[in-house]
Formats: sequence, C-alpha cells, structure tokens
Amino acid sequence: MRILLVEDDTGASRFIRKGLHEKGFTVDVAFDGEEGLHLATSQSYDIIILDIMLPEMSGYEVLKGIRKKGLMVPVIFLTAKHEKEDVIHGLELGADDYLVKPFSFAEFLARIKAVLRRGQKDSELSRMAIGDLTLNLISRTARRDDRDIELSGKEFALLEYLMRNAGQILTRTMILENVWGYEFDTSSNIIDVHINRLRAKIDKDFQHKMIHTIKGVGYVLKEKD
Repeated sequence: MRILLVEDDTGASRFIRKGLHEKGFTVDVAFDGEEGLHLATSQSYDIIILDIMLPEMSGYEVLKGIRKKGLMVPVIFLTAKHEKEDVIHGLELGADDYLVKPFSFAEFLARIKAVLRRGQKDSELSRMAIGDLTLNLISRTARRDDRDIELSGKEFALLEYLMRNAGQILTRTMILENVWGYEFDTSSNIIDVHINRLRAKIDKDFQHKMIHTIKGVGYVLKEKD
C-alpha cells in the first residue's frame, strides 16, 4: 500500500517513514503543504498522513484542496495541536481520524488499518489471490497452495504490487516508484535482489512459475505461463 506523509519535521518524518517501510508500506514524503497538495492530487495513494502546522500551506488547507478536487482518499491528521476545537475542526473538514503527537507507533498503525477498513469491504481489504497464491493484507502474510511463506516487509510490498498488477508488465521505474518511493537510486540493483528472493520463496518448489522476467523491460506476475 502506498502512503503520502506530509510532515515538515525531518526527524519525525524519518522515524515515521522508517517504521512504515518496515511494515511493508511504500511512503512518499512532502515537507510543506504546497508539495503535499500537489502530490496528493497528482498521484494515487491509499492513505494520507497530514500534519497541520506546515510551511507554505496548513494541513487544513491541504485537506480542503484534496476534498475540493473530489478525492476521497482517507486522511489522518497527525499533529501536536491537541485542543478539542482543533480535533473537531479537522474532522469537520473531512479527515477520517485525528492523532495527537507524541503518539504510540503501534496505535498509529492500528488507526491506519482501521481507517482503511472503513472504506472497503473487509474481504476486499484483507485478502488477495492469484491462482494458488494468496496474500493477507491485514496480517501481512502470504501462502501458496498449503504452504505458509515468510516474507520481509519489503518483499511483502513488492509481492503486493505485482499481484495488484497481475498480467501487466511492470518496468523497474514503476516498481521503484511504487514500492521504494521516488527518492531511491534508480541505478541500484535492489529490485533484482528482491525479485530473486521472492522467486526463491514463491516459485522455487513449484512446477508452475508465477514471476517472470521480461528482458530489458521489467517483470510480470502471471497465474499461468
């Protein structure tokens, strides 16, 4: 899943991004309100985490701009503004939740999952299946046939992206942008390394191979050869 974090505090943004990455989320970061609004309205995100006290444009204004465009992407305010009036104002503007700093990261993750569940049917949110390969998006677990497959956070995120786009050839640039985010070095071989690890877990012991290399282009996950 892809998250936009709009947070001007570099220390806080680094901590939040690292924690979300470890849980398998792809995170783009904007450090001011204008950049946040631009990304929110020009890219596709599963959820937006938004501070209120931001340079250039407040979080309130960013949310107004998002909703004015007719975008109903879930938004959670994550802010030091803790007065009851602030919470009420944020929710009335269209935020889906409001969390005050300092915060528990475990609670933060729980709120993200809860907000995502509200907008989708539980079955749609919790499970994906391509052939005999299944992915549980809540427990962050994978299974092929009758075998449980242990995945790292990034392996899970990569497999989720491949499965969401099953049958479609995905270039390395597309994978980097959607799994690692825009700031990653495009000259790195990190994609090939993780694809090889996935193959060892997903395909190695099965006659039918699901992850295929399209030479000079990228990769595709297919139910059938």
